[in-house]
Order: sequence, then structure tokens, then C-alpha cells
Amino acid sequence: MERPAWAPQGIDLTVPSVSRIYDYYLGGSHNFEVDREAGRKAIEAWPGLPKVMQANRAFMRRAIRYAVDQGLTQFLDIGSGIPTFGNVHEVAQQADPAARVVYVDNDPVAVAHSRAVLQDNDRTDVVSADFRAPRDILHSPEVERLLDLDRPVVLLLVAVLHFIEDRDEPWKAVAELRDALPPGSMLVITHASGDGEYKVADRGEGTSNVYRRIGSPLLMRSEADVARFFEGWDLVEPGLVAMPRWRPDSPTDQEDPVMFSGFAGVGRKPEHAG
Repeated sequence: MERPAWAPQGIDLTVPSVSRIYDYYLGGSHNFEVDREAGRKAIEAWPGLPKVMQANRAFMRRAIRYAVDQGLTQFLDIGSGIPTFGNVHEVAQQADPAARVVYVDNDPVAVAHSRAVLQDNDRTDVVSADFRAPRDILHSPEVERLLDLDRPVVLLLVAVLHFIEDRDEPWKAVAELRDALPPGSMLVITHASGDGEYKVADRGEGTSNVYRRIGSPLLMRSEADVARFFEGWDLVEPGLVAMPRWRPDSPTDQEDPVMFSGFAGVGRKPEHAG
């Protein structure tokens, strides 16, 4: 297979990647045929998947604008994937040109492409690190250069926690990140689930099997297990809800029912927290 100029050396082009499959769903151009094939199989199992991804991105943009409205201008996006149109830095810096964004991913393609996209933006950077190693993220040169951890930070974990298995203790990692951030910080999460308004049990299982085969199981956690990620945070109204229900810009009654699968929420670290 011919290696595109943007693909870093050392990447196995025969192995699908979660971030490149996501790029394919969103109509991006930084994916390989192996990613598109896996994405097509996932969509075959669950035809509504691209619409779920669109709802996910729309929620993320609303949450970023909400954070900026609340005076927060520092963003740490873990599991950020490949920057596509309307990503965190574009939304945040449109709302406040002084906003600073650090992206974090463990996919070399996502990191390399992020660096290329962001090279002329001195208020944005990318860290090659893993969510499961919070210290590596928090003590990275990029975070130390761009983010002041004495001031509130918006921690984004959007469509990433459902790829972290229980044995990797995702709740512990979120708690470690929470404890490292100052009061007033925010946590933004979306998570796949079989609970919620739109039941995805059968479709979700077929999609999960596609991801399991590429070594990245997609975990449909319960509402209670998703809510556990917000321990130590005050949930912002309307709480943990379907993605289109979180502070919608327009009425949601015309939305496709599939967009109401899974959960989204925003938490605020209380001022009295240590």
C-alpha cells in the first residue's frame, strides 16, 4: 500500500485505528481503506452510527461554548483523535481568541496530523500520551507550556471512555485528573450506553464486535457506571442526559431517535474541593 505523505513512518497501514475510523464517520480524509472497511462494517451493524457521531460533535461544541461563557479558556482534550472541521480549538478560539487547547492522543497518526494542522497556532498543541497515564499528560512539556493548572481547566473525555476497559481503572484515572485540576474546572463526557432513551442493545452489540476485532472493545456501560465518572464534580443542569438534550440550540423533537443513544454530561469541580 502506498503511504500518504501525512502518514508517519512506522504506522502499520493494515491495522484499523479507532481515531481514523472516527475521522471516516465524520467525513474526514485522514483514514485508510482498512479504517473505512471497519467503519462500514460498524455502520452495517448500526446504520445510525454516523448520526450518533454528529450528535456527539454538536454536544461537544455546545459544551465548549458554555465553558467559555462561564469564563473558562483552558481546554485539555484527551483521546482527541484527528482534528476535523469544528474541533475544540476552532470552537474555543472563535468564542475567545485567547483560549488555549492541548490535545492528547496515543494514536501516532492522530498526533502527527494534529501537529501538522496546529503548527501555526501557538495557543494549541498536542501530546502523545495515554489517558491511562494521567501523570504523563499533566507533566508533559506541552501542558506545562500552555495550561496554568492553578486556573480552571476544561477536561474533555468525549467518546473515549467507552474504549477503556474496567481492568484499566478508568474511574481512577478520571479521579486522578480531577484531583490535579483546581476548583472551578469542568469535566465534559460522552459515553456509549445500552441504557438511555434509545435502546441500542442489538445494534450496539454488532458494532462492539467490530471494535473488539480490531483490539479496541466498545463498552456499553450502564447509566450508573457513566455517572460514577462525575464523582467529586457537581453536574451542570440538565445533568446526565442524551446528547441532544444537553442545552440544545433548537428544539430536539425533529432529531433522529438514534441520536438519543448514550449519555452526555458536564460537571464542575466545586469551589470547596481540595
